[in-house]
Amino acid sequence: MKRSSFVGASLMIATGVLLAGCGEEGSALGAADGSHEDVKLVLNWFPKSQHGGVYAGIEEGLFEEQQIELTVEPGGPQVSPIQIVAAGDADFGLAHADQLVIARNQGIELVALAATMQGSPQAFMYHEGTEINDFEDLNGREVFIQPGITYWDFLKNEYDLSGVNELAYNGQNVTFIEKQESVTQAFVTSEPFFLEREGIPTETLLVSESGYDPYNVVLFVTKDYLNEHASVVEKFVDSYLEGWKLYEENYEEINEVITAANPNIALEELNYEAETQYEYIYGFDAASQGTGYMTADKWRTLIDQLLEINLLDEDFETEDIFTTEFLPET
Repeated sequence: MKRSSFVGASLMIATGVLLAGCGEEGSALGAADGSHEDVKLVLNWFPKSQHGGVYAGIEEGLFEEQQIELTVEPGGPQVSPIQIVAAGDADFGLAHADQLVIARNQGIELVALAATMQGSPQAFMYHEGTEINDFEDLNGREVFIQPGITYWDFLKNEYDLSGVNELAYNGQNVTFIEKQESVTQAFVTSEPFFLEREGIPTETLLVSESGYDPYNVVLFVTKDYLNEHASVVEKFVDSYLEGWKLYEENYEEINEVITAANPNIALEELNYEAETQYEYIYGFDAASQGTGYMTADKWRTLIDQLLEINLLDEDFETEDIFTTEFLPET
């Protein structure tokens, strides 16, 4: 593996001193003269296995081969990749499909380039043995949920959840652990493992069982950036998808790279996430169509669902929010 290229990228992440190349294509450090294009990607969270394709691409020099000098900015609870990319402080971002649709409703014109996850691993987590078989079984319980999270609005529209005692989710599970009958939001790729390791067995109910199942961890740019830097976008998407192929083959090695970028996460946590997210990245439609695959039908379903719960002011065409132009033909 090309360790040196990763070290260079890690230093850029740590210092955060490099700014995105926001000039017109072919200008400053453009590829036309054989030099590299400075590109900045902002993640949707701290580096995790769900970013395995990015780190595999860096580690194996895929971006460098495409003359892209990539800087990666970690996300976090106070970081909005959409706002950062919209402001021109990063060129590429990762966010969930519903976040992109709502951003467009707010006048931010973004274009989805590749769906890392074909569906959503978001779920409700509860203590093992608790009788929860459907969403209306949440009634009469304390449910820790992030205020304003879109899928909760959808569920409240679809089901009678008037008996739920909503409590603000703060990213911690201390109170959930203490209260046997409580429920908390979670990702099936992460939190159940954390609790199992502490000797607390849990079960989960996937939000997608309600029919709300948007693409997750979607690679995007602004419409303006796409219009001005189409060749950079093409090279970036190629490297990104090739990185995911390498991650599938060597995720344990790449996870060691991710722990270097995010020392707060253990290697065993990353390996668990990689194994539980596998179907979302390489399965479903991606199994036959390739990683990153997207369809107009799935975007249409999401737009209609958000219209139904009045989170959109008006309808718009699916081609205004995504493109498959840069995905491999199947």
